[in-house]
Amino acid sequence: MERKLTNKRTWKFVLLSLSLALAIGVTGCTSGGNKDIVAKVNDEVITKEELYNSLVKENGVQVLETLITEKIIELEAKKQNISVSQEDVDAEINEIMEGYGGEEAFKQALEYYGYTMDDIKRNITINTKIKKLVEPSITITEEEMKEYFEKNKDSFDQEEQVKARHILVDTEEEAKEIKGKIDAGEDFAELAKEYSKDEGSKAAGGSLGYFGRGRMVASFEEAAFSLEIGEVSEPVKSDFGYHIIKVEDKKEAKEANYEESKEKIKDIILEDKLPEAYQNWYQEKLNEYEVTNYLKEK
Repeated sequence: MERKLTNKRTWKFVLLSLSLALAIGVTGCTSGGNKDIVAKVNDEVITKEELYNSLVKENGVQVLETLITEKIIELEAKKQNISVSQEDVDAEINEIMEGYGGEEAFKQALEYYGYTMDDIKRNITINTKIKKLVEPSITITEEEMKEYFEKNKDSFDQEEQVKARHILVDTEEEAKEIKGKIDAGEDFAELAKEYSKDEGSKAAGGSLGYFGRGRMVASFEEAAFSLEIGEVSEPVKSDFGYHIIKVEDKKEAKEANYEESKEKIKDIILEDKLPEAYQNWYQEKLNEYEVTNYLKEK
């Protein structure tokens, strides 16, 4: 299903070389139980020490500096009683998932880039601690927010949107058969999981979330925006096959209002200021801590 994914703006201060950091701590073993051997080529072995030395030589300084940075962040967070709750992490993940168009699309993106959900949670936890540590040093005035709003007013307008699910199949005959099941009272989401060919949405019961005009192919968009809330379409043909569409909610177009947009504006300006503020904060902390990097000294 063709749609343009709009991901939330993100700020990243710490480059997490997760796979390298994990590899340096590798504890692989052979079937023979020798924990110092991580691989074999015929009878020739590669030892954990060889792997470790190679990783340190190629990326050790970078990874170690990342770990030092994380340690300073952890110590400062502990000193100031700053913690990140599971609710904080879940809220951030949900927002990112929404930007990708749903959980399944988000998981596919993780797989494509070689990350796991644990990697993302760890990254979010560290970045949230950074934000809580640095934010008190950042000043955002009412004048700044009003100026930003006036310059970017159109971006805060609420476009007309629909929230919909769909089931995509190859033939009109299949689509009509499924529509009959829906009319007979069967659950739309369960049918989507069973029959839909759209791998990006089927696991979520065909959910596409909210989308505006210009995000979907023309025939799909025309049908979705013409349906009433709760209404299910007849089969809709597109280049991808035949769709059954159910509209679950609608949002009318609405002109932006400064008072209603203040929190969003503040967050945007804060994210713009955070990278520089973080760099200044981190340099100050480096001067406060006694840091010895033995790899750099070699």
